[in-house]
Amino acid sequence: VRGSVNSPPPQPTPIKGEGDYRWVTTPPRSGRGNFIVTLTPALSLREGEGVVESGPQGPIVRRPLYCYRGTIRGAARGPFFRNQIMARRRQIFEGKGKDIFEGPEPGTIVQHFKDDVSVHSGAKTGMITGKGVINNRISEHLMTRLSEVGIPTHFIRRLNMREQLIREVEIIPISVVVRNVVAGSLATRFGLEEGRRLDRSIVEFYYNSDDLKDPMVLEEHITAFGWASHQEIDEIIALSLRVNDFLYGLFVGIGIRLVDFKLEFGRVWEHDQLRIFVADEISPDTCRLWDADTDEKLDLDRFREDLGGIEEAYQEVARRLGILPEGGVTDLEIPTIGAVRNISES
Repeated sequence: VRGSVNSPPPQPTPIKGEGDYRWVTTPPRSGRGNFIVTLTPALSLREGEGVVESGPQGPIVRRPLYCYRGTIRGAARGPFFRNQIMARRRQIFEGKGKDIFEGPEPGTIVQHFKDDVSVHSGAKTGMITGKGVINNRISEHLMTRLSEVGIPTHFIRRLNMREQLIREVEIIPISVVVRNVVAGSLATRFGLEEGRRLDRSIVEFYYNSDDLKDPMVLEEHITAFGWASHQEIDEIIALSLRVNDFLYGLFVGIGIRLVDFKLEFGRVWEHDQLRIFVADEISPDTCRLWDADTDEKLDLDRFREDLGGIEEAYQEVARRLGILPEGGVTDLEIPTIGAVRNISES
C-alpha cells in the first residue's frame, strides 16, 4: 500500500473472516515523498514483501514473507503508528544456513535460506552474498526432480526468493554421506589422493552434533541409541543410493562431477503407515560438485579452502541447471501464491 507523508492511508477495518490486521510503515529517510505500508494478518502471513521489526528510526524490513497487500484510499494526519509492529511467525529452529518457522497449515513449516555459512562444525563462519537465494532455487529444482521419479521429499513449493514450504517431519538426527570420488575427510582419514573415482559408492553415517563435531557412527550406534530402527536404516540406504543414481546422471549431463553429498531424512505417519522422506536441502552447501573437465570446485569447499569465487561458483551451478536468468540472482522469479487481495474493493 502506498501513501504520502502528508496523507497516509488510515488504519483499516479488519475484514470479516480474515483475522486481525495491522499496519506497518517504511517511511522515507528524507521525511518527504512516498512510503510503503504493508498490511498483514497478525496470525497468518500470506503474500507480500518483508518481515518488519522495530528499529531506532521506526520499522525496518528484515526478510521476505507472504502477506496481503492492497490500496486503501483516505487521509490521516499526524504520526503513523511508528511503534506498531506486525506479528511474526513463530521461529521453531535457528540453524547455520537456514531458519525454520511454523507453517501456514498444520503439518507444514517454512524453511528460510540464509547467506550465513559455517564449516568445520562451526569453527569457521562467514557470509556468502546471495547464497540463500541460489540454494533455495537449486534445492527446489533438485527436490522437484527427485519427486518426479518417485523419491519422497519434504518439499511442497517455493514461497519466495529465500523461503520454501515443506512438510513437517520428525528429523532423524543422522546425516547420510554418499561418496563417489575420494575427497574431503575420506582422503584425510585414509591418506588417499583427492579425485580418485571409487569402484562403488560408499554410504557413511554421521551423528548431527556440532558440540561433538558430527562424529561418524555405525548402524549399531544408530539402533542402540534409538535414533532409527533397522528397517528405517535399510530404507534410508536404499533412498540414498536412488538419489545418488539420479543426481549423478543429472550432473553428468551438465558437465559436473557429483563427488559426494549429504542427506538428512525425516519420518512421518501417513494413514497409519510410517514413511521416510528426504529432508533438509540439496545444494552446493551439501554437495561436492566439480567441473567434469577441469575439476574446478563449485561448492562450499571454495569457502573451506579459501579459494575465493564462491558466489560465482554457486551461480555457475544454477546456470548449468538452467535455473539462473541472464540477469543473475536478482532476476530469479518470485512465485505468487493465490491472488493478491485489493483491500479497497473489500
